[in-house]
Amino acid sequence: MTDEAELTGVSPRRRPKQDILEIGGRRLSPETLMMGHGFDPALSEGSLKPPIFLTSTFVFENAAAGKRFFEGITGKRPGGAEGLVYSRFNGPNQEILEDRLSIWEDAEDALVFSSGMSAIATVMLALVKPGDVIVHSAPLYAATETLIGRILGRFGVHWLDFPAGATRDEIDAVMTAAKAKGNVALVYLESPANPTNALVDVEAVKASRDAAFPGEKPPIVIDNTFLGPLWAKPLKQGADLVIYSLTKYAGGHSDLVAGGAVGSKVMINPIRMMRNTIGTITDPHSAWMLLRSLETLELRMSRAGENAAKVCAFLREQPQVETVGYLGFLEAGSRQADIYNRHCTGAGSTFSLYLKGGEREAFAFLDALKIAKLAVSLGGTETLASAPAAMTHISVPQERKDGLGISDNLVRISVGVENADDLIADFRQALGAV
Repeated sequence: MTDEAELTGVSPRRRPKQDILEIGGRRLSPETLMMGHGFDPALSEGSLKPPIFLTSTFVFENAAAGKRFFEGITGKRPGGAEGLVYSRFNGPNQEILEDRLSIWEDAEDALVFSSGMSAIATVMLALVKPGDVIVHSAPLYAATETLIGRILGRFGVHWLDFPAGATRDEIDAVMTAAKAKGNVALVYLESPANPTNALVDVEAVKASRDAAFPGEKPPIVIDNTFLGPLWAKPLKQGADLVIYSLTKYAGGHSDLVAGGAVGSKVMINPIRMMRNTIGTITDPHSAWMLLRSLETLELRMSRAGENAAKVCAFLREQPQVETVGYLGFLEAGSRQADIYNRHCTGAGSTFSLYLKGGEREAFAFLDALKIAKLAVSLGGTETLASAPAAMTHISVPQERKDGLGISDNLVRISVGVENADDLIADFRQALGAV
């Protein structure tokens, strides 16, 4: 036994063998590390892939081990659980998944949740208290706006927002107003914005936050679902915590619901405590499915991105189309193009299609689709299309939808990995119904 074991009566938990992160001085890429990082087959009877650990609880070696693990879980002792305790807190599948998620953005730590919204809600419950102020970009996913405005608002939490494409001066004005309103506990961003595809200047937000709060600073949290983790890595631009709906590109097959958060250990620890308390961790089976999906993430996202570029090039030339809100079409020299060039490595595969007309034309287009599926969500292997104003954002007040460009003629499209020419043929015939 080790010296620590002799002192505490607790044998150290068996850990996976040392992960290989580089070979011959070459840092291994995330797509390579997804094939085995964080998992040692010797700990699971030699299984090449992690088994699904469908258990609610874990057996302690002895009572002293149980005590020590619970001291870590409850925060009575720093350092975490140091062992498996109970599936509301941790589990092998979830821990391997968290290890691999952190790899994509070179983050210190990660957490996984039962859905993207449970990730967002858990983060906000961990960081915000009654009377605090949240500064956020707009628009946000409708459920996020509802959480901030209607749910947290019931507990005395206030909010101020700025448009996604805001300049530094515009952001400064909102930061100043928020600071005068009360304790600013959180700066929350979504980029690209859902569903308009407008980019937020994370570097400008960080500079504005740092100038407004020279002492203790409210954390910058960003929803990176639309572009991450392949085409955008906001931690590099100054975000403190990055949130994902893992349902989307990370899961990528439209067969699971999950969420994630990556960042420093200092940011992650209080959120972990909140997750332990309210039980928003993802289940073992979904975590196992995500481990499978992460192995092909780069392949799927790259193919979908290539397809989207071809589809959007076709759509922008069609007479029924007013405009295509695709990041690959940003006007050179524009503020949005400047943000894109500094923040992004790809245009993504989800975009906004504005048809000439209104709801009637949008619905006619959607109803005529034969390959693309009429469904909400994004980032799957299949192409999806929906009408945000009438579906995902229907709960947003009309005046706010008008101000944010969420119009009746807007169709949100997420391009999948099908043959691009087949998709173009489908969109061509569907436009004929407009």
